[in-house]
Amino acid sequence: MSNWADLTNGERIKHLRGSDLTQQGLADVAGLSLALVQKAEQGRGELSVGSLLKLAHALNTDVSVILGQQAPRRGTNRDTRAALRRLSDAVHESALGDWEGIAEPSTLTELSAAHDRICAAYWRGDYAELSELVAKVLLEGSRRYGQVTGRESEQLGAILASTYQFASSAAILLGQRDLALSALTSARRLAQDSGDVVLSALLESTLSWIHLRSAKVPRAIAVAERAAMQIEPSFSKASRPRLLAYGRLMISAAVASSRSGDAVSADDYLSQAHAAAARLGRDEALYGTHFGPTAANTEAVGIAVALGNYGKALSLASRTELPSSMPKLARNRYKLDVALAQCAAGLHDQAGDTLVEVGLDAPEWVRHQALPGVIGKRLAKVSTARVRRIGELIGVPLIV
Repeated sequence: MSNWADLTNGERIKHLRGSDLTQQGLADVAGLSLALVQKAEQGRGELSVGSLLKLAHALNTDVSVILGQQAPRRGTNRDTRAALRRLSDAVHESALGDWEGIAEPSTLTELSAAHDRICAAYWRGDYAELSELVAKVLLEGSRRYGQVTGRESEQLGAILASTYQFASSAAILLGQRDLALSALTSARRLAQDSGDVVLSALLESTLSWIHLRSAKVPRAIAVAERAAMQIEPSFSKASRPRLLAYGRLMISAAVASSRSGDAVSADDYLSQAHAAAARLGRDEALYGTHFGPTAANTEAVGIAVALGNYGKALSLASRTELPSSMPKLARNRYKLDVALAQCAAGLHDQAGDTLVEVGLDAPEWVRHQALPGVIGKRLAKVSTARVRRIGELIGVPLIV
């Protein structure tokens, strides 16, 4: 494909539509005429702002992508677009109170059970189920939230905030920054209303991650550091939730510092994370956020990779055991770091094997990661044919 900015608006719309959506299908989803879509792709005439917005929504992208101001994310198929559309509708309609159910909304117990399923779906990379459950919890939960008071209101507010957080995390993984920020804005308001300071801190770790994914590294560090200072525990008598949140925030700051090449700060933050993990003594999860010795050890490998210390990364990896309870996506994100270190160390066959493991284990998730392409380019210097085979095997084009 040519440079994205060099294409015409029509060529960009056609590329975003892909082969699995017809022009008529795009017209139906966007609420536009077939003739308008055809003219748009042929570059005949200027699109109105309204038509651009409708096309961007139907294609689950931003107007800036259609206009060539930023490139699209790779590998978005029909199922992923449908999941993103459900997430977007749920986030915005729930904030507006637009649920139109004919029966009573689900109970707190039912919504709590659905939230647990959202957590499981997110960590195995099942965005179709995730989006369906998020829509249920946000739309029905928001309606019930306005009907209850006291302790039930606090509990329901925490469930809704955490659900918005999952929607935000999924959106940023799938390249939808604006949707991620919208969801997180609703989450922060609910967490504050519930009075749960730990949940509020965990939301800030997500905000730090969004800034990092958006290449706003200083902001990512500042957000994590500020939130950590507000919840910093006394290690001798800290509650386990505070230790978990503090450790996760220190990981966020360490990762962001490593991306800017600041090894000293990264090591300082990482040492604090290891201290919190040691105090916990075991891996734990709260509101779907995982932290403990495993997270501290695996993130240390990724930080070493980001700093270019590949030998150290492989040495740490050789001493790191992955428990069966480790979430699938966390495990595979760690393996991508290991594959990059193997590649840099000249262990090309091992790097290729690791990349195949990840692609087969999390096929939908891996399409939205940048590292497979980086690893593929490096491996292609040794064997283009093998990289093509790996790409075909895992369903990700590693060589353009």
